[in-house]
Amino acid sequence: MNMKTVLWGGFSISISNLANVRDEKRGIQMRLFEVLLVLSCFALLVDLLFIKRSAKKIGLGLGIGSSVILFVQLFVEGYRWQLLVVYIMTALFILIVLLRHFEKMNNLKIGKLLKYSLSSLIVILLVISTALSVYLPVFNLPKPDGPEKVGTQTFHFTDQNRDEVLTEDQSDKRELMVQVWYPTENSNNHKRDTLFPNNKEMFKTYIQSFSASLKLPEFVLQYWKYSKTNSYENVEILPSASPYPVVLLSHGMGTSRVLQASQAENLASNGFIVVTIDHTYSTFATLFPDGRVTGYTTKMTTIDDRREIGDIWTKDVEFVIDQIEKLNSGAIESQFKGKMDLNNIGAMGHSFGGATAFNATYLDPRIKAGVNMDGSLNEVENRDDINKPFMFIRSGSFKDWLVNFENDRNSDDEVNKFLSDELHIMKNVINHGGNVIYVEGTQHFNFTDLQFYSELIKLSGITGDINGKRGSSIVNQYVLDFFDKQLKGTGGNLIKGPSDLYPEVKFIDPKEL
Repeated sequence: MNMKTVLWGGFSISISNLANVRDEKRGIQMRLFEVLLVLSCFALLVDLLFIKRSAKKIGLGLGIGSSVILFVQLFVEGYRWQLLVVYIMTALFILIVLLRHFEKMNNLKIGKLLKYSLSSLIVILLVISTALSVYLPVFNLPKPDGPEKVGTQTFHFTDQNRDEVLTEDQSDKRELMVQVWYPTENSNNHKRDTLFPNNKEMFKTYIQSFSASLKLPEFVLQYWKYSKTNSYENVEILPSASPYPVVLLSHGMGTSRVLQASQAENLASNGFIVVTIDHTYSTFATLFPDGRVTGYTTKMTTIDDRREIGDIWTKDVEFVIDQIEKLNSGAIESQFKGKMDLNNIGAMGHSFGGATAFNATYLDPRIKAGVNMDGSLNEVENRDDINKPFMFIRSGSFKDWLVNFENDRNSDDEVNKFLSDELHIMKNVINHGGNVIYVEGTQHFNFTDLQFYSELIKLSGITGDINGKRGSSIVNQYVLDFFDKQLKGTGGNLIKGPSDLYPEVKFIDPKEL
């Protein structure tokens, strides 16, 4: 994906039950009993190849121990297709180890060539199976760094005043799924919520939509059902002497609110109420309470298309703020009555969602400050006079792109003219006390949770060389520092300028724009 594509908003993607065992440097992880299962499988193979048959106690102990591990892994942690070869070989080895003590089995002989050829093939298959489980892991979102636990609740809103223009049915109204994240005590000790729907039928429908979008067989994504967030569903909000500031969060084009969950959790753990929006028909999949799942049907090929879709998303944000006001007033019955500080509302987003955050911040007087994470704007006309705090966070290649773009800045090409106007807006943001920064080592999707799904994502080039958890932490710290200052009146140290703690973060001087 080249830089111009990234700046256009990333239209498409190429794509814990028990303790985790992790390689922190590379982000590799396997669950505890998966590791034990692989080790026991190799131990059984070694026993069959090298340990004398007279050593019955060793074989019997390995067989029984491996049986327990296999049972616990399958029925407690859960089956994964990546480990299919390990499951089969472990069961076969257990059977052979236990049966070889019978006299008939003792008399069974096979040639050394065949024995070691089969063993070599088995080892290769086991290594491949283990590698698949390592590089396509059951991932859990990184723990938020705030002092509070996080609760989450989902709402279904319908804008009766707005026709749905992205469907053919003229009677359709605009429907949105919205997820609220908030501080909690979790006093009832609820279990952590799964990242994807835990209802079997809903999960199946959801995964069918994802797999169709990614052009992958459905079974490949089945293991996603084990991934957990750090949040607790439908728990009580943490009592507070004053209401919590609110941040609205929009995903990128063609993704979904699921990919921004860790950012929402981090802000909520630090005393914000975060509202993530699924922009219907522009997501991989949006699941509604009645079981309906909508996929990606948005068409956007021209600047005019971009403006039209941007207008829809901006109106989504404005409508959700209307619903927030109703939640806070009690017009919509919920636990959030009086808990939201409507004088301190922020907006943020990734890619096209970042462009939406800018547009909504500019147009809606209820929004006090905003953050755009690596998204080109969808509207540049009459946007010079933004007088609110705003921050652009770009990926690592932004600085090089700036240098290369100088040759095209004065071109008559419509896209180049649009991008030139966007840079002028960014310059004005800096001159009015805002920030434009970039994070070295990142690419477009380092601003989402996709970087946690698999180390293999890096091979596509849509995430950078930076360690995923490090990149996520940096973005979270700067977003938190920005909203702490603008919505709470605290913090603001990181956004003042370069920090020794985060040397990857570079501040753009307005002269460079």
